[in-house]
Amino acid sequence: MINEEICKLREKLNRSIEDGEDYSIVYKISVELDELIAKYYSEKATTNKK
Repeated sequence: MINEEICKLREKLNRSIEDGEDYSIVYKISVELDELIAKYYSEKATTNKK
């Protein structure tokens, strides 16, 4: 499910920040997380309209 993917990616992002990863890596993970969250809300909105 998307919820699980969001949680895993959020944990990965937090670890990257805590570990002091390069900004480009943190940014890439953050963008992936944003896209996944947008997909989640898009699917949720579609489901609620039905």
